[in-house]
Amino acid sequence: MPTRPVDGARVVVSAPAKVNLRLRVLAREVSGYHQLETLFCALELADTLEIERAGRGIDLEVEGARLGPPEDNLVFRAARAFYDTTGIEPGVRIVLRKRIPSGAGMGGGSSDAASTLLALDALHYAPVGRAGLLRIGAALGSDVPFFLCGSPLAFAWGRGERLLTLPPLPRRPVLVAAPDFSISTPDAFRALDSYVEENDAGLESYALEGAALVSWREIAALGVNDFEPPTFARFPQLRRVRDALLAAGADLALLSGSGAALFAVFPEDDARDRAASELRTRFPTLRLFETATATTVPGPAGTGEFG
Repeated sequence: MPTRPVDGARVVVSAPAKVNLRLRVLAREVSGYHQLETLFCALELADTLEIERAGRGIDLEVEGARLGPPEDNLVFRAARAFYDTTGIEPGVRIVLRKRIPSGAGMGGGSSDAASTLLALDALHYAPVGRAGLLRIGAALGSDVPFFLCGSPLAFAWGRGERLLTLPPLPRRPVLVAAPDFSISTPDAFRALDSYVEENDAGLESYALEGAALVSWREIAALGVNDFEPPTFARFPQLRRVRDALLAAGADLALLSGSGAALFAVFPEDDARDRAASELRTRFPTLRLFETATATTVPGPAGTGEFG
């Protein structure tokens, strides 16, 4: 899906969350980065960004979460990278409305960055285009390219920058369970490295067939997240939540990304809603999000007239 200009001086765009239906952590490079193999799936749960031409510089306002100094936010960094790349003088006001939990392994920051790039490219009549945005995005974070690929489902490998887009799966209801704490990605990788070394754990040989990526039944069978064993050892309450989701009728329940949120895919909305009611009683500190898998990726929409 190419980036297209929009008519207007203001752009509104959704930034969807993601879950990892499969996540294997492979070799660690000399650089310190790990090679990954993962199946990304976007959700209907999303942040919203409003971007308009205004004043000079980059003005970022965040609603719904405390994320620290604006200059450290991936939205601000994405906007600065866009203007540095294009040479356009920045003059933009950005309002980020957060719904995706932070520090949960759901790609909220990466999705916000990708949507910022898409919106700015549309607002300025597409000076960069999809290929150029992918290059900018890959430098911002390993999850950013997925949110720029134009598909709600994609298989990724390497550091996440190599993507094979896939046809969307049929919509399925999803329940996200986020605890009242977060897990930083560096901490998650350190715990995984220690777990692998202490337990002599390694990957078994596995032939992944393309046909297994187009059916919920097949995906449920191959669903795995290598972060789960060390994370559940550190936070046993997360294992209990995962087990409760499966007992409530989920076809698939996993840690999302490096955590700390878990997600469950259900066969129907009623089953998801019953599970949410049960978990609210059993785990009152959890934040629960009743959502669904995405079947499309909405693009930026423009409003207003240029002055």
